[in-house]
Amino acid sequence: MADVTSSLAAEAYVYGYPLVYHLTMAGAFVRKGVGTLPPAPFNAFAHARKLADHHDTVVSVNNDTVYSVAQLDLSGGPLVLHAPYGGGAYHVLQFTDAWTNTFAYVGTRATGTAGGRWLVAPPGWAGAEPEGVRGVIDAPTAVVSVVGRYATDGPEDLPRVRALQDQLGVEPLDGTTHPTGLPAPEPGVAETLGFFEKLRVWMADFPPPAADAAYQERFQPLGLLEEGPSPYVSPDPGLTRTLRDGFIEGRARVEEAARRAGEAPPGEWAMDPHAFDYNLDHFGVGTHDAPRWRIEDREESYLVRAVATRTAPRGAHGYEIAYGQAFTDSGGERLNGAKAYALRFAHPPPVEAFWSVTMYDAPDHYLVPNEIERYAIGSRTPGLVRADDGSLTLWIQRERPRDPDRAANWLPSPPGDFRPVARLYVPGQEVLYGTYRLPRIERVTG
Repeated sequence: MADVTSSLAAEAYVYGYPLVYHLTMAGAFVRKGVGTLPPAPFNAFAHARKLADHHDTVVSVNNDTVYSVAQLDLSGGPLVLHAPYGGGAYHVLQFTDAWTNTFAYVGTRATGTAGGRWLVAPPGWAGAEPEGVRGVIDAPTAVVSVVGRYATDGPEDLPRVRALQDQLGVEPLDGTTHPTGLPAPEPGVAETLGFFEKLRVWMADFPPPAADAAYQERFQPLGLLEEGPSPYVSPDPGLTRTLRDGFIEGRARVEEAARRAGEAPPGEWAMDPHAFDYNLDHFGVGTHDAPRWRIEDREESYLVRAVATRTAPRGAHGYEIAYGQAFTDSGGERLNGAKAYALRFAHPPPVEAFWSVTMYDAPDHYLVPNEIERYAIGSRTPGLVRADDGSLTLWIQRERPRDPDRAANWLPSPPGDFRPVARLYVPGQEVLYGTYRLPRIERVTG
């Protein structure tokens, strides 16, 4: 029986990890900020005023766009979002619910560059759409995150982006609101059981889609559905052992699944446009409500969601941004800063916006410090040198190449293992249908 219960606790970890991680991060944004983002209260945007660098200890943070992030609390009523005119540069506002499901997009691909006002409505809201808004964004949970990404062509382009950020904002529909924020876990719970206490409290306040209700019922023996006083303040020793063992087992499942998700044939990039298709129930503005963009097996979607949270939190659907990651060179050997590599693009990746390759260390997936402060390279990088046939070769190595043409196309790597990530913003159909493949990373000498 202990084994069965421990396994159940592991299932609860996999199921609840995205909720706990996401809301923990949301609380951190509000209290102290994250990375280059300063703190901001609920229903206000925090703006990064520069591109992310190696000081940002955020998993797989991109260096292509400047972020604007808001935690919206809709418990006090609907909010009106003011999105500025974006001009010709790529931008997107991505809406994710408390469970990390992306349910709406506003921006270049989804709604165009015109900007405007949007009503963001809480669950169950039945009011009339006010005049002067472009549409209603129905939120599945009372707390949602808005992640804004503004493409930036280097430091000289930052004033333009900052002006857009300053026009971005939210306000209550009726002029007043009384948000409640995140409910606090009960004090007195041991740190080792803190994950399950957060999951218990936040599952109750931010219920998932109705289709998940039956699955949640299986966690009743673990105390996760109990209301009122926490069962984890003075738990039975057997329950404590079960939850601790389940936590370890569940975390191991996520790590193993994340490792498998990064697997690809030797030398190939792992590129799955459907890695973020775990939203199965709520499709709003700018999303594609089609079977092709939903995982068929609901229970499978829980593990996919946990892996996405672990490796690329708040990743966008493949039709907004396609992600590819590589761990090995063309010979199947682990990418490592002790060696030098070439990545040759005979033709640029098919995109409607732009593309980049960003360097991350492994296994943390953080940006890599380097002498030229270049963390990513791609279609918007100035000064790249192309061959006479129009091809582009990127040189990936730890030391600056001696040849000036190679130095112009240099993506610095760390001393140890690393993981480059390719991002294709608004990818073409060849990417979405898998007929396009990123070129292999070749080991070179000299």
